[in-house]
Amino acid sequence: MSPLGAGVALIAASIMLAGCGGGLNPFKKKKEEPIGDSRPPNVIYGEAETLLNEQDYKDAAQKYEDVDVNHPYSTEARKAIVMSAYAYYKNGKYPEAISAGKRYLTLHPGTDEAPLAQNIIAMSYYDQVLDPKRDQTNARESLNAYETLVQRYPSSRYAAEAQNRVRILRNLLAANSMTIGRYYLRDHDYLAAINRFRDVVTEYQRTEQVEEALMRLTEAYMALGIVNEAETAAAVLGHNFPNSKWYQRAYSLLQKSGRAPQEHAGSWITETFRGSGNPA
Repeated sequence: MSPLGAGVALIAASIMLAGCGGGLNPFKKKKEEPIGDSRPPNVIYGEAETLLNEQDYKDAAQKYEDVDVNHPYSTEARKAIVMSAYAYYKNGKYPEAISAGKRYLTLHPGTDEAPLAQNIIAMSYYDQVLDPKRDQTNARESLNAYETLVQRYPSSRYAAEAQNRVRILRNLLAANSMTIGRYYLRDHDYLAAINRFRDVVTEYQRTEQVEEALMRLTEAYMALGIVNEAETAAAVLGHNFPNSKWYQRAYSLLQKSGRAPQEHAGSWITETFRGSGNPA
């Protein structure tokens, strides 16, 4: 046998002896590690509840997620989704809470926990609401979520608080439109100002901001020479809020130009108030 052949045979024999002696065998498949948590779902769910009670919201959320991931068809998995949303909310992880809440409602819209999921979504947006001078995207999302809660689950334990927050958010959004509208008015951008005041009159008519909005519409329309709309805004203001200080200001503004409050046919202001059930 040649020296090269002898060397190859020696290496092969060494490998075989190593395998027989219990050493590493390069041809033997490595044992696969188990994936996920194979324990019963009630055990994992119980651990999640313990973590939640200990206010370890981060780990609790993960444990609830583990129930759904490893046992998606178990009875515990359904509630685990909404409870993960709650744990995320308590941990200040609002996007995750909203996502989990929406997922629950998509999968289980008619269950006992559905109002809780809707409330978590609304609260998650609400807790991100800033002052009226800032962008109000979260306020609008929260308002929509709370209005949905009231409409879909009027008998739920969350409905009363939802109605209260609807009022708060409507006033906040109206105040935001008024703040921007006043800015445009001071800058003599009357059309932009009118659009903001119009939002208040059409969308947030039952808020405390609507009186000033009607007066500012009188002011902006007069500045543009659109007298009919100015007179109508003042007339609607007077009909609905006769003792308002804003009506007195609107009335005085028209009087300076020899005008008086009166409604004109076809005005969007009149139609808006009539459509809402308020006198125009």
